[in-house]
Amino acid sequence: MSERIRAYAAESAGGSLRAFEYDPGPLGAEELEITIEHCGMCHSDLSMLDNDWRNTRYPFVPGHEAVGRVTALGDATHGISLGDRVGLGWYSRTCGHCRQCIAGRQNHCENAEQTIVGRHGGYAERVRCHWSCAYPLPKNLDAASAGPLFCGGITVFGPMFELGVRPTDRVGVVGIGGLGHLALQFARAFGCEVTAFTSSAAKHEEARGLGAHRVVATHDADAMKALQRQFDFILVTSNVPLDWNGYLGLLAPRGRLHVVGAVLEPMAISAFSLIGNARSLSGSPVGSHGAVARMLEFCARHEIKPQCERFPMSKANDALDRLRSGKARYRIILDSDFAAKPA
Repeated sequence: MSERIRAYAAESAGGSLRAFEYDPGPLGAEELEITIEHCGMCHSDLSMLDNDWRNTRYPFVPGHEAVGRVTALGDATHGISLGDRVGLGWYSRTCGHCRQCIAGRQNHCENAEQTIVGRHGGYAERVRCHWSCAYPLPKNLDAASAGPLFCGGITVFGPMFELGVRPTDRVGVVGIGGLGHLALQFARAFGCEVTAFTSSAAKHEEARGLGAHRVVATHDADAMKALQRQFDFILVTSNVPLDWNGYLGLLAPRGRLHVVGAVLEPMAISAFSLIGNARSLSGSPVGSHGAVARMLEFCARHEIKPQCERFPMSKANDALDRLRSGKARYRIILDSDFAAKPA
């Protein structure tokens, strides 16, 4: 019998997290177990908790930005040793044999298992995953703040890396929050000319400090008009409906508007906004295994890390309230305190 795992779970949509235990069953041959030190809190945890996407199974243990030490290994794992510090993101298993996996696009795996969909996640003392979904941390990367890189970080790094954003490009980042504040750092380190778009006057100086060369208030119609046809790549990290045709108008010929914010309402786009200047509209989930590994190296090299607020995991409900308020700057990390305070 495997040792039970202590965690925090909600029993219903929008419910508070309560102490919870479950039996994970025998460790699979290709699985490993991570004793969690830190776990990022992502807005996707909140969406799943509230069943916004209609695929949550209760009791529900959130958490898909976990960092910790490998403390158990199956007999058929590869490349990871006991004691290694690793991170786990949105995917806990990919099949390795579908057309997408074979092509190196594991983030589009046709048979993927997601860390908090139909299974228990990282608001817990331990979590399991397939060995290929556990990423060793570079030694000079700060483990205490690395968790959000495995979802928020790769969500914005992935399209820049995989769509070929170049140092000569003019890049815009729409929405300076949990995703956007990382996107600014990446775009600046890529060598791009970086513009931040925000509706919050309070974030202007912060955006400059994170790497923006210029900050534009999205409600300033004159400022927006002056930027027509200037951008090669605009990354939308906001999850609220926008003036999509207006943002397409900011793109230079052959420019791309790329969406990673989970906007729930349909997008009204004029075909002529795309046709006339051969502009593109696209979106993406988190990145491939290769992109995650390259992102971690890039972050270590350029000292990129999330700006975080911290809570003990036993105060996860307080942290969720902070996230719901929209006041977090800019990510929240839960520090495991199971040893100090039993669930």
